Amino acid sequence: MTSIHSTKDALIQNVATLMEHNTVESITSDQVLEVSGISRGSLYHHFEDFSEVIEAAQVFRFGQFVDRSCAILAQVVAAARSREELVESLKGVTRATQSDLMQSARMERIGAISKSVNHPRMQIALGEEQERLTQAICDIYREACEKGWGNKAIDPRTVAVFIQAYTMGKAVDDFTSLHMSGENWNFLIDEVLEKIFLPGKN
Repeated sequence: MTSIHSTKDALIQNVATLMEHNTVESITSDQVLEVSGISRGSLYHHFEDFSEVIEAAQVFRFGQFVDRSCAILAQVVAAARSREELVESLKGVTRATQSDLMQSARMERIGAISKSVNHPRMQIALGEEQERLTQAICDIYREACEKGWGNKAIDPRTVAVFIQAYTMGKAVDDFTSLHMSGENWNFLIDEVLEKIFLPGKN
């Protein structure tokens, strides 16, 4: 027998899947019911209203991004045997996260954050997911500092927020008609990484 919890989770995952090929605004309750194979009454048994369904799916997708990011960062730290190895691995992460291929993901994250400002229910849930990523980066930086690779004069949380800020900030250039050089952007991040965040013994 399907539990209430698993039914609700399935609904959220179905809507999240719809978001892969549809804008949030275009998804209708009829689409969700068709994909989920449940009745309208069942849907509203689990959610207060349809907007809550959409919000939950946006938070779920945001959480998936956080999970992937945390897994990648954990792998990078576990594999690094020296400051130089850590720096090179993080440069690879930079190239991946700042890539033009990530433009839609950046915009989706910004859209979810922007929407949550006027939706307290969503803001709380999204904030919890965001905090997981911030804490993961904090942990990495603390570990780097303990090994003598990081700059102990800089607060780990400040580093974590700054890193996320420039990753999301790439969106400023994404939708303009003239674009900066991706190579120059990555070079700047590399300089901050090597000379400020991970300067070595200090």
